[in-house]
Amino acid sequence: MINNYELYKVFYWAAKTGSLTKAANALYLTQPSVSHAIKQLENSFGITLFYRNSKGVALTQEGAILYSYIEQSQILISRAEEKMAALKNLESGELRIGGSDSLFKHYLLPYLENFHYMYPEIRLHLNHGTTPEVISFLKEGKIDLGVVRMPIVDSQLEVRESIQLKDCFVAGEKYAALKNEVLTLDRLLEHPVILFSRNSRARMAITELFQSYGYTLKPEIEVGSVDLLIEFARRGLGISYVTRQFVSKELEEGSLFEIQLDVKLPPSHVGIMTMRHMPLSSTASRFIELVH
Repeated sequence: MINNYELYKVFYWAAKTGSLTKAANALYLTQPSVSHAIKQLENSFGITLFYRNSKGVALTQEGAILYSYIEQSQILISRAEEKMAALKNLESGELRIGGSDSLFKHYLLPYLENFHYMYPEIRLHLNHGTTPEVISFLKEGKIDLGVVRMPIVDSQLEVRESIQLKDCFVAGEKYAALKNEVLTLDRLLEHPVILFSRNSRARMAITELFQSYGYTLKPEIEVGSVDLLIEFARRGLGISYVTRQFVSKELEEGSLFEIQLDVKLPPSHVGIMTMRHMPLSSTASRFIELVH
């Protein structure tokens, strides 16, 4: 077995050009180096691969058989190099991101739009899920990066902090009498509370906050999307717990208002999560640069 790929490369160019001099020029070698490489290859096989003619060198019958294989490998290698260059220059490839529907819609969408405009040949794959699901996607290699609420404590993961989120309780016109009132948690719990039904960071955080004050937060209604949280509150079905940035339009137009509480609701942060010891693809690295 011949493990030195460079010998085959020299053989290929000598056969392709029919000249040791031209092969040397193509490979930035000296002609003696080319001659030596071919001699090494011939000695390894115990076969003569070239014979000299008036124009330079030509393949023997055995050399022609070898060339038919080496030519195919060179074509594949060239294509591979072209593909790697395209991936590096973001002219090809894919970007796989995990996150919640709400973070995709209200946070990532402008960045995704900009990225697609800049690199239209990159295919986008969005995997929807809760934070635990996104962590699993990342560890299983199904996504390149995850966008989740912090905190994330996992030694296998690297998390880059991004924007700060502020959560709040909102209500519609049916609860207009509460607009000018600062509610205690007791008063809030006199009304139906609507929460996200899945095991989200926001749901866990507000549940823990109420527990710290000695209250058990039991929602009257649970829904499966942030859009439903917003819509149910607008229609007067209860008081929804949402991220303020996600209802800025409704708050501005007045279809929803924020419930004022006598306790402070702590902010949270969005984090961009990757595997700590795994190299990022060019596409993932570039996207993270855009987001930051």
